[in-house]
Amino acid sequence: MNQQQMTLEKARELLAVQANMGGGYNRNATRLILAEVKLDHGQGAVDAFIREFDMETLFGLKPGTDFKTP
Repeated sequence: MNQQQMTLEKARELLAVQANMGGGYNRNATRLILAEVKLDHGQGAVDAFIREFDMETLFGLKPGTDFKTP
């Protein structure tokens, strides 16, 4: 299986779209993106994105949350 790593730049682009839309489906998409970021870059990168996009306010997602891929 040829799976590409999610770059931080690509993750930032995807998360910006989700944050700008801010609905329930976007919260779910954000959780999936953060799960991929965690796999490829670790919890520190996830926490940085949560803070950068104020996801605690937008989606109730807190730094330190353990996101998992389905």
